[in-house]
Amino acid sequence: MRGRLGRECVYVPSCRFGLFVALRHWCPPGGRVLMSPVNDDVVFFVVLAAGLRPVQAPLNPFDGTVDVDAVPEGTWGSLSAVLTTNLYGNPDPAPRLRARCDALGIPLLEDGAHAIGSETGGRPVGTWGEASVLSLSKHVGARAGGILSLADPGLAEAVRAACAELLTPPRAASELAYALRPYAEAAVRGPGLRRVARATLGLLGPTERDGIRMPLRPEALVRAAGAAPDLAAYDPWVRVDMHSYRLESGPLRLRRIRRRLGRLDEVLRACRDGTELLLSTRWARPGDGSGVQPLFRVPLLVADRDAAITALARRGIVVGYLYDPPLDDYAGEEFTDPSPAPGAARWFARHALPVDPLRAREVVDVLERSGARPAEPPEEPARPRTPAGGAGAGP
Repeated sequence: MRGRLGRECVYVPSCRFGLFVALRHWCPPGGRVLMSPVNDDVVFFVVLAAGLRPVQAPLNPFDGTVDVDAVPEGTWGSLSAVLTTNLYGNPDPAPRLRARCDALGIPLLEDGAHAIGSETGGRPVGTWGEASVLSLSKHVGARAGGILSLADPGLAEAVRAACAELLTPPRAASELAYALRPYAEAAVRGPGLRRVARATLGLLGPTERDGIRMPLRPEALVRAAGAAPDLAAYDPWVRVDMHSYRLESGPLRLRRIRRRLGRLDEVLRACRDGTELLLSTRWARPGDGSGVQPLFRVPLLVADRDAAITALARRGIVVGYLYDPPLDDYAGEEFTDPSPAPGAARWFARHALPVDPLRAREVVDVLERSGARPAEPPEEPARPRTPAGGAGAGP
């Protein structure tokens, strides 16, 4: 990963863990962080755990990237950091965000979990910020591990020390469950076995979501805020879907990660080919001429997403990585500053159908046969006005 990014890299057990370390290092407690409202709720809780206030950004409705021009000037002046998402591998406008952060003297932090092969401005995602996190669970497929990359190699030892203080020691039972999980998942994919899938996989790791978003539990969240910044206080939220997120990696995990990394370029080529096919369909976002990225998931835009998900499920194609509703609707003003232009995020969250580019031809066939209709484009939102007082004014 050092060779790919040209930066110092620190191995971490998960992106959420690496992101917490980065936020604590670069952001003062009580600071405000601009982030995307169409994002995993775990990331939202990591920001809260770091003792920071999430500020939801307006988005481009067609790919879920940050709409830099729609962020009010007063909001820019109130921020302590900007956190990108690069949703599904679509790069946020990092060159413009980098310029904004430099002008304000604040850090740019990149969440590149979905974007290990994506580029923007002629550079890989993950090379624009003071720090970035990249997942070894997504394109790499190792289902464990992440990379925390650093613009300043002189910080590597301090960052490793911060990680070491937060890690929990490896457990043999966790390593065994990790080794067995792929076989259990393969076993429950056969016809007639879907009912036992959840119960079987539950033996190998807790299942804590009944819907897309985890339960917010606002009263408990208020109590946790009294301890922030503190990862342990927010552990009930941060650990969801990955109880091993801060567990020191054992030999089985590291062996699988090394093996899978050896195939990464092959996977990225296949993802780029599948992405190109999917972006040529009538459900794709409008073309912007920026070239094809090897997306982790391609967000097709369909009128009735639930019907499309059902049609795909009948073919054995599972749609995941949905982020609906947006975080400001999910958490409310008690826990986050809402977007000044929420309509685009709501439209994208409602219509985005994130599909695996490695199954592109199957997906196109199912959607054609099911009669899936493209989503009608949203109305152009009005731009927020700059408040009196300019960049130094409050949000």
